[in-house]
Amino acid sequence: MVDFIGLLKKEVVPAEGCTEPIAVAYAVSIASEQLGADPTEIRLRLSANIIKNALGVGIPGTGMVGIEIAAALGAVVRQSSKKLEVLSGFTPEQLAAARALVDAHVVHVEQQATPEALYIEARLTDGADNARVVIVRDHTNVVRIEKNGVVLMDEPLSVGDGADKGGTGLTVDAIWEFATTTSFDDIRFILDCVPLNTRVSEEGLSGEYGLEVGRRIGAGADRRGALLNNATLRLMSVTAAASDARMGGCPLSVMTCGGSGNQGIASSLPIIELARILGSSDEDLARALVLSDLVVLHIKEYMGRLSPLCGSGIAGGTGSCCGITYLQGGGLCEVKCAINNMLATLQGMICDGAKATCALKIAAGTNCAITCSTLALADISPTSKDGIVFDDAEETIRNTGRLMREGFAQTDEAILSIMLAKQLEAK
Repeated sequence: MVDFIGLLKKEVVPAEGCTEPIAVAYAVSIASEQLGADPTEIRLRLSANIIKNALGVGIPGTGMVGIEIAAALGAVVRQSSKKLEVLSGFTPEQLAAARALVDAHVVHVEQQATPEALYIEARLTDGADNARVVIVRDHTNVVRIEKNGVVLMDEPLSVGDGADKGGTGLTVDAIWEFATTTSFDDIRFILDCVPLNTRVSEEGLSGEYGLEVGRRIGAGADRRGALLNNATLRLMSVTAAASDARMGGCPLSVMTCGGSGNQGIASSLPIIELARILGSSDEDLARALVLSDLVVLHIKEYMGRLSPLCGSGIAGGTGSCCGITYLQGGGLCEVKCAINNMLATLQGMICDGAKATCALKIAAGTNCAITCSTLALADISPTSKDGIVFDDAEETIRNTGRLMREGFAQTDEAILSIMLAKQLEAK
């Protein structure tokens, strides 16, 4: 039997900053705590997905981007107990110390050849002592800690491709049953995402972050509303704005989903905004959010924790599509139609790292969610005669795993190669 509450509490948690560089900072912070002093050398071995998602994203409160400053800050702040909020609340003096480490070229990054999509290994030394920390598969899943060659923690883990292959036992039917029938008191905690993610959205709407995708789309509700109605623009605007702010280094936490802040944004804010427009009750909002989050986690079981495909657009957008379908009176049949509509539309959207243009993909996913929900509520959905979609939405989700394994095996390496070549050309 699925522990839905336990799964949600494990996977829907706050984080400050993009989770890939923050996970690097978390690993470095643990290693630095073992040293008890600022390191003289930080050596990182990272999987391609981690490098891809950390190269171009803003690190909150620093005005800088990338792996080096995240790792350096993690070494200086040494507050690993905060996990994915490890870089929250650092002082100007700590930032200056971290920048000094970056300027001194203390941080060295290399790609680790590994079948694991999420792999972080941090090796630190202060000249006298050394420490090593390894994180695998989950952003906070520490599997090994060493100091001066002595193993302090060792969690055996079989090496695989990083995908869970449906290991939680989630199904669309079971998700629907839980989301719509469990006691409201048991799921009330899911509403904690509302003030957190709304605040980041408001910051993105008021500030000049990234490409200002959300802010500019929102302006269309007043000036250029002929192509899209105001409600559609509003849902796209508030959701994309949160990503604008987050990718631009806004020092505010967001509620993640499945290890990703952008997934958490994409799977919650369209629902939160629609509930506001409709005047939905807290209970209806909570049930819609639970439905959305669990659908995201179910899809990500097959896509993988990190993947060549955009989890925020595909999984996050599909989750929000299910939630807004529920808020508009849709039932299980309509939710399954919504899933098939979304996966038929967005399945090929690639992930080329965390950066300003994530807001574009999230806006596209939100727009698609609105369209696909509208079609689902009219009982319109693709069938098994159409491409890689199956009549059964469960089978469509399951085959995303096959698409990943057989169709996108080399995609991440190609994406990362292009990104790194571009950096070299810029130098």
